[in-house]
Parts: sequence; C-alpha cells; structure tokens
Amino acid sequence: MATPAQIKKIHALKGAMNMEDAEYRKLLSDFKVKSSTKLSIPRADELIKDLEEKAVAMGVWEKRKPARKAQAKRRLADDPQSKMIRAYWIQLHQADKVTDPSEAALCKFVKRMTRKDDLSWLNERDVTVVKKALKDWLER
Repeated sequence: MATPAQIKKIHALKGAMNMEDAEYRKLLSDFKVKSSTKLSIPRADELIKDLEEKAVAMGVWEKRKPARKAQAKRRLADDPQSKMIRAYWIQLHQADKVTDPSEAALCKFVKRMTRKDDLSWLNERDVTVVKKALKDWLER
C-alpha cells in the first residue's frame, strides 16, 4: 500500500493541476486501481512521477531535490588526552572489539562512562576513567 506521504503528494499534484474527479479516476484506472490508497509503493512512485511530469509541463509544479538530512558537525577535541582516547578506540576497532570506529560511537561510550557528551568536556578524572576502561577492554 502507498505510504501516507505518497498519497499526500498525489493529492497535492492533483490539486495543483485542477484535475477533475473523472480525469483522476481515469488516471487511476490506467494504473489498474480504484483508489490511490490501493497502489503499491513502487506503483505510487510511478504515478507521482507521471503526475509531476504533467504538472511541470503545465507550469503549476516545480520539482525539487530531496532535502538532505542536517548533520551537526562537531569540532574534534585535539588535546593530547583526547587523541590518546581516540587512538585506543581505533585500536579496539582494529582488534574487532568495537564495530563502529566513528567519533559518534566513541562519544556515546564516553557519555556512558562519564555522563559528558564530548571529549573536550572531560576533566582529568574523567580522562583517567575512560582511558582505564579502554585499556582494560583492549587487554581482554
């Protein structure tokens, strides 16, 4: 079945083109369904593509690129202690003890250990706790 977002887009395109109900029903019958909710997801994509092409040709619709997901970029802590913690994390990954070598995964681990979200927020005690935990994990 078509997703709610697909159905919403189909009806938005239908409205933008001022499509009569009879014309819309004829279009659906070409897709061998009686209602847009009965379309499979791939068939709904085909219908949307068809309607978009017609709407763009009529000048009532502007095709947009899909929105990219916003990603917050953190600046990496570059003090020697953070670099050492990061090195231990990468060694754990190389030893197949950590599946995700990313900075985000390291930050999750650090948060579990210290309740602080970022390496740059660690004090000396926190650094000691994290380094000891990583060393012990590496030795196992």
